[in-house]
Amino acid sequence: MRLGLALGYWGRGPDPNALALVQEAERLGYDSVWTSEAWGSDAFTPLTWYAAHTSRIRLGTAIVQMAARTPTATAMHALTLDHLSGGRMLLGLGLSGPQVVEGWYGRPFPRSPLTATREYVDVVRQVLRRQAPVELDGRFHPHPYRGEDGTGIGKPLKPITHPLRADLPVLLGAEGPKNIAQTTRIADGWLPLYWSPMRPDVYQLPELTPDFMVAPMVRAHVCEDIAEGLLPVKAMLGFYIGGMGHAAKNFHADLMARMGYEEEARRIQDLFLAGRKEEAVLAVPDAFADEISLVGPRGRIAERLELWRKGPVTDLLVTAPDPVTLRVLAELNR
Repeated sequence: MRLGLALGYWGRGPDPNALALVQEAERLGYDSVWTSEAWGSDAFTPLTWYAAHTSRIRLGTAIVQMAARTPTATAMHALTLDHLSGGRMLLGLGLSGPQVVEGWYGRPFPRSPLTATREYVDVVRQVLRRQAPVELDGRFHPHPYRGEDGTGIGKPLKPITHPLRADLPVLLGAEGPKNIAQTTRIADGWLPLYWSPMRPDVYQLPELTPDFMVAPMVRAHVCEDIAEGLLPVKAMLGFYIGGMGHAAKNFHADLMARMGYEEEARRIQDLFLAGRKEEAVLAVPDAFADEISLVGPRGRIAERLELWRKGPVTDLLVTAPDPVTLRVLAELNR
């Protein structure tokens, strides 16, 4: 099981310690570093900065939002950074949800998310293969565009730049059973939002090929006080389950419910949407936060890390607050 460092997206501003953490992760033998985006900082720019200050560690997006860019624009970002980094790019994509897609990007959330995802990946792969001009008779991502409001003179094109790798890995963030099943068919890897090594049956994974990546994100913190160490996990869960979606359409809350915490998920939503955010965080069960994280003394983390290694996880993407935790995990994973 490879280790990755997951940095997420910026809050108020960039973390002044992030680059040092990336360089320490590379020194410790971590395989990859990952950035993401919500409605603030983007995912590609920080990765370019880290690429310029490292030499080996792979560079992943977990995730870039499909609504933010056309598939050809995303492919341009990926092939450019792949060239600049010497072939270290890993492209993780995700649909996000209706509130973000329509509220932030000002675009309709696709009524058929599976089709939209499939078309997006198809176009990205066509660009990276560069075997012919990009053409797709698609519902969401037609190339060339042939809508009634177009000029009708769009021309199929292939990238001027020759991609460094036609097989640049494409991973998908997916939560629902149908989306996960499609991911295993059309992508090179899967980025689970919450992964519990105690409940692998929740995800209904089919048999996977040996090179298929399963790369969940996990909060890790070497500490003596487990309850205190779980607070950042609960804060994240409270925000995603309570605030990252509409009361009637929240993929994160639905996933928590499928994992056996339906009543608690709805309670968190109700509190958060009522403006009682601190109560929403405290309503996150310690048991749920604990089973999707690696928190506690070194010995406890060592025992629980074995559970992650026994399942299909190939890459553990660690959100760690300090170099000590990064080093401990590197030592335990040898």
